[in-house]
Amino acid sequence: MDILSAHFWSVLLTIIVTDLVLAGDNAIVIGLAARNLPKKNQKKAIVLGTMGAIVVRSILTLIVVWLLKIPGLLLIGGLLLIRIAYKLLVEENGHENMKPGDSLISAVKTIIIADAVMGLDNVLAVAGAAHGSFFMVVLGLLISVPIVVWGSTIIIKWIERFPSIIYIGAGVLAWTASRMIAEEPYIKGFFEEYIFVKWAMEIAIIVGVLLSGNRKKQKQAKD
Repeated sequence: MDILSAHFWSVLLTIIVTDLVLAGDNAIVIGLAARNLPKKNQKKAIVLGTMGAIVVRSILTLIVVWLLKIPGLLLIGGLLLIRIAYKLLVEENGHENMKPGDSLISAVKTIIIADAVMGLDNVLAVAGAAHGSFFMVVLGLLISVPIVVWGSTIIIKWIERFPSIIYIGAGVLAWTASRMIAEEPYIKGFFEEYIFVKWAMEIAIIVGVLLSGNRKKQKQAKD
């Protein structure tokens, strides 16, 4: 992929935005897992746990990128990503059952396991945004993960102060989902022949996710 092309920067930006928007939960997990440790060990647990989480997530993402090359799975992945975009808008994520580690090893293990489980949405989204490029997956993670680790509290505060960030993130995920669906080998030829249908589908998915998510959010606020 040509690093000077608009496509390269578009894909990279999509991966970074996806990582940052979906990073809120992971940042909270990191903080909760290390909160009972002595101050001198908290930073060490965060660094070691995050390094382990990066390795696990990178491996999982690369596996998903490979799997998405199998006919039919790109369509399924796109449909799942639409659901993820919707959930990002409407679900309140609780961490009441999150147990902090009482030792450095325990905290590191908790961070790695929790990130692997909670990061599945992130893995699918990044794999879809990468368009089958292993290089883009690794480059995107190398740029975004350090930002998440060292700026996690800032990211959370931004999201709390500017809720529109969540809508931007959901829109990016919905757009990525629509592109995954359009690139499914079984139906790719149709969308290439009728490009206006592809554009209409992309707009419909993005608008549909944002409107339905906003309505659900307003209903939840009233209840």
